Amino acid sequence: MGVPELLVRIILAFFVLFILARIMGRKEISQMTFFNFVSAIAIGTIAGSLVTSQNLSIRNGILALVGWTLFTLVMGFIDIKSKGARKVTTGNPVIVIKDGKIMENSLRKTRLDIEALKALLRQKNIFSMSDVSYAIFETSGKLSVMKKEINQPATKGDMNVLSTTPDTYPIATEVISDGIINTKNLAKLNLDRDWVEGQIKNADVNYPSQIFYAEVQPDGTLYIDKKDDHI
Repeated sequence: MGVPELLVRIILAFFVLFILARIMGRKEISQMTFFNFVSAIAIGTIAGSLVTSQNLSIRNGILALVGWTLFTLVMGFIDIKSKGARKVTTGNPVIVIKDGKIMENSLRKTRLDIEALKALLRQKNIFSMSDVSYAIFETSGKLSVMKKEINQPATKGDMNVLSTTPDTYPIATEVISDGIINTKNLAKLNLDRDWVEGQIKNADVNYPSQIFYAEVQPDGTLYIDKKDDHI
């Protein structure tokens, strides 16, 4: 392949991709469905082959790009019109926290671990599980959160009513994850296993292994989420 042909292929691939991308619409990467993601990879691969592969003629490369784009548009139309097809190509939102309880089965379904869930909550400026009433993992990969009523806007803090009880700790801290006590975090809080075990017994839990997640709140109380919660 000579340099002139390579330049022609590069220019053609760029403009064809640009035009086809405009035709397919303005969907953000975070809003892409699984099918959109697969289509983007396929179209990118075809475009790369159009530029670099002598075995793929310019005509066939452009036809392949146009054909795959048309297929993507048809599937997008079916996705809009058919709820059943939308479930297959896009999936459904999944409730990962319900009534303040972590749905560990939902976490497994969405391939989320507790640290990933906490990171998504922090992006919503939520640093304690006890502040959450509902959390839904959307098909876009984002987390929609509804705070508990007491933590909604127009709280006592908004009305300049100051709390008379200062926080003991600056931030909520994990002390149990998937039934295992985090002794390092306990030590940082100047607490021990006996304190944790006493707290969980007060919550009618016999063993730490029965707890999916627990964290010490800034006010010194213990938030507990038991295993095997069901939606």
